[in-house]
Amino acid sequence: MSLKIRLARGGSKKRPYYHVVIADVRAPRDGRFIERVGRWNPMLPKDAARVELNEERIKYWMEQGAKPTDRVLRFLDEAGIAKRPARNNPKKALPGKKAQERLEELKAKEEEAAAAASEAEAAPAEEAPAEEAAVEETAAE
Repeated sequence: MSLKIRLARGGSKKRPYYHVVIADVRAPRDGRFIERVGRWNPMLPKDAARVELNEERIKYWMEQGAKPTDRVLRFLDEAGIAKRPARNNPKKALPGKKAQERLEELKAKEEEAAAAASEAEAAPAEEAPAEEAAVEETAAE
């Protein structure tokens, strides 16, 4: 029998409250469990006692082969019961595919505008005498 140390949701709508339970992996989230070993009230402020764990029972069940879920492992790491390895996700901060496509389009438009502006700066110096001649012709008439 494969065991998990996981959260079972309780509380009312929009007022979550969780029990830390030992359950079979095949059991439903809020269904049958073997033992309740703690609680978590996310509605309390962070400086208050939001998490309460029965460390002795958790250690016993971990010796029996129970594996904690990621959220429970965070709680156990804070309590000093188990160690949670650090994760590295360098792509986390990158924008999605469509956002990257939009950025590439914006860069291409900016480069085109910069190229057009540099051409416009270079071209008027050559065209200026022609424009002055045209202005002088209209003034002479």
